[in-house]
Formats: sequence, C-alpha cells, structure tokens
Amino acid sequence: MNFVLRVIGIFIAVAVAVWLVPGIEVGGTVSTWASVLIIALIIALLNMTIKPILQLFGLPITVITLGIFYIIINTALLYLASWLANGLFGIDFIIATFGSGFVASIVISIVSSIMNGLLGADSYR
Repeated sequence: MNFVLRVIGIFIAVAVAVWLVPGIEVGGTVSTWASVLIIALIIALLNMTIKPILQLFGLPITVITLGIFYIIINTALLYLASWLANGLFGIDFIIATFGSGFVASIVISIVSSIMNGLLGADSYR
C-alpha cells in the first residue's frame, strides 16, 4: 500500500512539474494522464532500485558539495525515466535542457515530499 501512496505522490509531483516548468512536456500515443502515471511508476521504481546505489557511490561528492549532488542524481534519474518511458512505452517525456530537468527534479522532490507526508507514505517497504 505504501508503494501505491508513493506513486500517487510522484504522479501529482510530475503533473505539477509538467505544468510549472517550461521545457518539460509529456506527449505520445497514450493520454496525458496515463503517460504521467506511467512516468510516475518508472520514477518510483528507479527511486527504489537505482537511486540508493547512486547515493552510496556519490556520497563523497555529496559531502563535499553539502548535499547539492543529490539534486544532480535526481536529475539523472529523471533523464533515465524519460529515456525508459520513450523506449518501453512510446511516451514522449521531453526534457528540453539540463536546466529544465534540474528545476523539474527540484519541483518533483519538493511536491512528492509534501504529498508523501500528507498521504502518510513514509518509506519504501
């Protein structure tokens, strides 16, 4: 149930990022809401599997940059989610520039943290 709550939080966060951040667009043959849901599922799975490994290996750089490197990791995972959504499902999750991806990863992090707090999703289990 906790995973479902996290996906809902990420779904809302990605929808907010697509709405607010210029250069972030969703398209393709599937409806926009279904596309955002698939992207949210991909991001949730990446956050469960790959993100902890990247955070562990990036820990020295994160300490040196006082935590800023975590945003770079989130941006890289957003690009990976975009690539997977296009390759596996034919969803055009377009990130126009690195700056757009960087801002979108910040927006997604903040909104999903707020939503997870409101929904009661505390951790992946």
